[in-house]
Amino acid sequence: MKPLNLTGNEIQLSDFYDVVLRRRPVRVSPQAIQKMNRARKVVEKHLKDGDVVYGVTTGFGKLADQRISSGDIKALQVNLLRSHACGFGPPLSEIETRGMILLRALVLAKGYSGVRPVIVERLAAFLNQGLHPIIPSRGSVGASGDLIPLAHLALPLIGEGEAIIKGKKMSGKAALIHAGLASVSLEAKEGLSLVNGTQGALSLGLLSLHAAERLADTADLAGAMSLEALMGTPTAFDLKIQKIRPHPGQMQVAKTLRKLLAKSEIRASHIQCSRVQDPYSIRCIPQVHGAVRDALDSVRQTLSTEMNSVTDNPIVFPETGEILSGGNFHGHPIALALDLLAIVLTQLGLISERRIAQLIDPEAIDLPLFLTKRPGLHSGLMMPQVAAAALASECKVLAHPASVDSIPTSVNQEDYVSMAMGAALKLQQIVRNVEGILAIELFAAAEGIAFHTPLKPGQGVAKGVAILRSKISTLDEDRSLQKELEKISAMIHEGMFCV
Repeated sequence: MKPLNLTGNEIQLSDFYDVVLRRRPVRVSPQAIQKMNRARKVVEKHLKDGDVVYGVTTGFGKLADQRISSGDIKALQVNLLRSHACGFGPPLSEIETRGMILLRALVLAKGYSGVRPVIVERLAAFLNQGLHPIIPSRGSVGASGDLIPLAHLALPLIGEGEAIIKGKKMSGKAALIHAGLASVSLEAKEGLSLVNGTQGALSLGLLSLHAAERLADTADLAGAMSLEALMGTPTAFDLKIQKIRPHPGQMQVAKTLRKLLAKSEIRASHIQCSRVQDPYSIRCIPQVHGAVRDALDSVRQTLSTEMNSVTDNPIVFPETGEILSGGNFHGHPIALALDLLAIVLTQLGLISERRIAQLIDPEAIDLPLFLTKRPGLHSGLMMPQVAAAALASECKVLAHPASVDSIPTSVNQEDYVSMAMGAALKLQQIVRNVEGILAIELFAAAEGIAFHTPLKPGQGVAKGVAILRSKISTLDEDRSLQKELEKISAMIHEGMFCV
C-alpha cells in the first residue's frame, strides 16, 4: 500500500482508517518538515529574546505565573510528561492507540506547534514498526485536551513508560531498542505540544463512527428481513411518500429497502391481505433509520474537521512570529458529536429490539410462538429477545450525555471541561450492544423467513439470509446460541451484512 504522506495538509477519513486498521505506512514529507522548521524558529527566537511564553518559560495550568529559568526549560518538558502520565483503567486497544499516534502526528506536522521534525518522524516510526505505547483508558476530562492519555503516549519517545511491540509488553526504553530507534531529548515546548490536544477522544470517536456506519447498513437489512418474516408491506417505502418529506437519510433508507425487497415472492403471496398497516418498528424504518443516517453525516463532518485541525496550545504563527494562547484543545465539539452518536445508535438498537419482539409474538403474524416448531418443549427465541431487551436498556442509561457533566479541575483554572473521553468510552459499549441486538434480529428474522419456504424473499434480503446461513444453521431444536450470536456480531463488525 502506498505510504500516506504527512504534508501538514488535510487527509481523508479513508486515510485514517487505512493507517489505523490496515497498517498503511506513513512518511513525513519535506513540505511538512519545512513548515515545522519555520515554526521552530519562532519558538527559538522568543526564547532568545527572553519572552514570557506559556508552557515554554512558565509552568502549566494554575502554575502559569511561575517563571522557569533557562537552565530548567528542557527539564520542564520532561517533568510535564512524567507528572501527567497518571491514568487508570484497562489500556486502550492497539487500533485506538494507532489512531492517537497518527492524529497527534497530523497536528504537529501542520507547523503550528513549534516542535522539531524529529518528533513527528519518531511518531511515524512508531506506526510503521508497530510500537504501541500502553495508554490507560481513564483519566481525561477533555479540557486542555486528553492530557493524561497523550502523556502516556509520549513517554516512550523519551525512553520511559511502557509499550507493546510485536505482541510483547516492555519498557519504553526496551521498546525503542527493539525497534532500533533512539530516544528523543525534548526541547522547549515539545512536551507540551505532545499532550495538548483532543486525539484520545477523537481516535475512539472515529473508530466508533466507522462501526456505526456499518451498523446503519446492517440495520436496514435486518429491518427488511424482519418485514419479510412478518409478511409486512413495503407500501410505506413508496417514493411518493418520501418525496413530500425529503430528509436525505429517509430518502436513502427507503430506496435501500425498496431494493432489498424487490421481487419478493413472500410479498406477492399476501398482496391482497386485509392488513392495512404494519407496526411502527416496520412501517417507520425510513423515518427512524434515516434520522440516524442524517445524524451520522453531522458527526462525520465534525470529526473530519477536528481531525484536520490544530488543537495545540499555545499556537505558533510563523507568518507573524506570534505565539498565542487559546482554547483549541477543548473537546466540546467532539463530546457533543459522540453524545449524539450514542443517542442515535441507542435508537437504532431500540427499534431493532421491538422488531425482535414482533417476530416471536404469534399475535403479530402467523408464525409459531418464539419461532419454534414445538413451543413448550423448546423455548426457541424466547431468551434472545430477553438478551436484546437487556442490551437495549443498558444503552438507554449509557446514552445520557457526558457533555452536560462538566467538573472543574486545576484549582478552577480549567473550570469548564468537555468530558469528551467519557463520551467516547461509553459510546464504545453502546456500539457493542447494538451489534448484539442486530445480531439477534438477523438470526430471528432468518428463522421467521424460513417458515415461509418455499416462498423466496426479496433479492437483497435473500442475499443477507445467505450470508447468515454461510456461518449459522437454522434452529431446529434448542441449543446454546451464545457463541453463534457472538459470531454474527463479529460479522456485523466486519461489515459482512452491508449488502
